[in-house]
Amino acid sequence: MTSANTPQPSTSEDATANLPLLELRDGLSDVVDDEPALTETVEAFRAGTGPVAVDAERASGYRYSHRAYLVQLRREGSGSALVDPIPFGDLSALGDAIVDAEWIIHAANQDLACLAEVGMVPRQVFDTELAGRLLGYPKVGLASLVSEVLGYRMRKEHSAADWSTRPLPAPWLVYAALDVEMLIELRNAIEQELRREGKWEWAEQEFAAILDAPPREPKPDPWRRTSGMHRVRNRRSLAVVRALWEARDQIAESADISPGRILPDAAIVEAASAMPTDRDTLQKLTAFKGRGAHRHMRTWWEAVDHARRLPDSELPKQGPRYDGPPPARAWADRDPDAAARLSAARTAVAEIAEAHRLPTENLLAPDTIRRLAWSPPKDVSLDVVTTFLRDHHARPWQIGLTAEVLTDAMTSEAPAKPLD
Repeated sequence: MTSANTPQPSTSEDATANLPLLELRDGLSDVVDDEPALTETVEAFRAGTGPVAVDAERASGYRYSHRAYLVQLRREGSGSALVDPIPFGDLSALGDAIVDAEWIIHAANQDLACLAEVGMVPRQVFDTELAGRLLGYPKVGLASLVSEVLGYRMRKEHSAADWSTRPLPAPWLVYAALDVEMLIELRNAIEQELRREGKWEWAEQEFAAILDAPPREPKPDPWRRTSGMHRVRNRRSLAVVRALWEARDQIAESADISPGRILPDAAIVEAASAMPTDRDTLQKLTAFKGRGAHRHMRTWWEAVDHARRLPDSELPKQGPRYDGPPPARAWADRDPDAAARLSAARTAVAEIAEAHRLPTENLLAPDTIRRLAWSPPKDVSLDVVTTFLRDHHARPWQIGLTAEVLTDAMTSEAPAKPLD
C-alpha cells in the first residue's frame, strides 16, 4: 500500500495531524479561461500518457444548478490544469483529447453529470472512493484515503466554498489543484491492493456499472424532502408545504440560487404548522423575518392562501408515494412471511459482507433485497433468483456471492425478527 519513500500511514487523528502536508509539486498554474490557453491545454493533455486524474468543483449550497465551476486535471507528461468552464460553456475538445484514457475520479457519480454537461464524457473510469469501499476502508473521503494509503495530510478548509465566485482566490485554487495531485498514485496503490485481495474484477465491474447507469430520474414529490416534515400533521398543512416549496423552487431556478438561501425549510414548516390567515400574520412568523423571506413575501402569501383554499380532493396524501415495497417496519403486521424472508436475507448478506470486509450496501443494494423478499418469484430456485438479481442490475460478482444464500432465505420458515 505504501512505497519505501512514503511515510507510513496511521489511523489516529493525532498521527494524521503529524503527517507531511501535501503540497503542489509543480506550483500553481494559471486558470485556463480563454481560447488560446484552452487550446494549449487540450494539446498538452492529448500528448500526455496514462490515466487522467479529473475533478470538478460545484457551488452546492449556493447555486440551484449543479454545474461545474472549475475542472481540474492532471496527467503524466501534461502536468496539472485548472479549467474555468464558464467562459466556454463547452469543453468537448478537452474531453475528446483524453477520451481514450482512463479517468480517475473520486466519487464519480457526483461529478460525471456536471462533466457531461460541459461535454466531457469518459469511456473508462477508476473511482477511488468506490474502490476504497470495496477494500473495506472505514473512511473513504479523498483526504482520508490519501492519508491512509499514501501518508500525506490534505487541506480541507475550502470544501464548502462558493466556487461560482469570480475571481477564485488563490488559496481555493491551491486546494482544488491538490485534489488531483495524488489521484494517479492513489489509483495505482489501490489497484495493487484490489488485486492482492482478489477484488480487482469486482472493481472493474463496478466501474463499468457507473458508466452504464441511466440518468437518475427525478424523485416523486420532491417537496416531501423538506427538512422538518415530521412536524407537519395534516393534509392541509402538507398542501402549504407543497405550495411554498414549489414557489421557492421556481424562484431559485430562475435566479440560480440555492433554494435554502431564498427561504429556509424551517420557514416552510413553520408556515404549514401555523396556518396563517393573512399576509401580516405570515410575515410575523419567526422564520420569515430574514431578508430573503421578506423580498418575496407576496409570493409566499399567495402560495399559502392557494393551499388554504384547495378543495379536499386536491390535497396531497398523508404519506409519500412508493413504487416498491412498503417501509420494512410495517412488514411484520402486513405480511409476516415477507418479514421473515427479509430478516433471513439481510442476515445472510450481512455475514457475507463482513467476511469480505465490505459495506453491506456495496455487496447488494438494500432496495433489491427488499423487493425480492416482498414479492419473490413464484417458483424460487437458484436460477430464478439469479435472473431476478441480474434484472435489478446486480453485477456478476454480487450475484456470485449472494444468489445462493438469498435463494435459501426466500424459502426459509424462520420466525421474523423486528425490522427497522
